[in-house]
Amino acid sequence: QVQLVESGGGSVQAGGSLRLSCAASGYNYRGYCMGWFRQAPGKEREAVAHIESTLRTNYADSVKGRFTISQDNTEATLYLQMNSLKPEDTAMYYCARRRACYLGYWFRSSSYDYWGQGTQVTVSS
Repeated sequence: QVQLVESGGGSVQAGGSLRLSCAASGYNYRGYCMGWFRQAPGKEREAVAHIESTLRTNYADSVKGRFTISQDNTEATLYLQMNSLKPEDTAMYYCARRRACYLGYWFRSSSYDYWGQGTQVTVSS
């Protein structure tokens, strides 16, 4: 069955960096677009970044220039490099598999069919 397992979260001070990983299994990883989302307490889940099978990427305005999404197809692993972290980046971060690359919108959670369990990122000021 499809599994997505995130890792790499933790606690850092503002200005620091973290690299999140998402190990995918149970399907042909190369054929799907993937995304990262986050959800802070009391807030709705929001899209952070997205990568297509062509390696084209999309980012939320709030993270542009600070976060980089990438993937290793041979390892079926998705990454999110987060630099210049801010306290407002504090959230649970989730990776997700997009149901179909060119249907719907990359920033809508309804466009994704499988989700990981999440990894917590906490940024202190």
